[in-house]
Amino acid sequence: MFFPYEFDDRFAPLLFGLGVRRSHGVTITDTHLDARFGLLRSRTPLSNVVGTSISGDHQWFKAIGARLSFADDGLTFGTTARRGVCIEFAERIGPILGPRKHSALWVSVADCDALVAALSS
Repeated sequence: MFFPYEFDDRFAPLLFGLGVRRSHGVTITDTHLDARFGLLRSRTPLSNVVGTSISGDHQWFKAIGARLSFADDGLTFGTTARRGVCIEFAERIGPILGPRKHSALWVSVADCDALVAALSS
């Protein structure tokens, strides 16, 4: 199953410059979760996913782009500040951005509810 990102067109030039395309998003196979964001990619077994939550609205400067959380070691793949899914991991992934591994990944997919349902089943 593929879950494309929801794009806020105001930030499309910035995201395009980072290599993010409308064809990028989160893919769930029978065994893995794979998130692509420009040149960055996160891949982990589905068995490593231990929780999900939907959050939003966020301030754009905290949600747009590939970002590290100031509060924890979470990673953001953000294309809109409106809404996204935080995916929590049993074992940290990466490191993908920066020197530390990540305990969570926030993704701004177009259908947050469907991604949560797919990861919960």
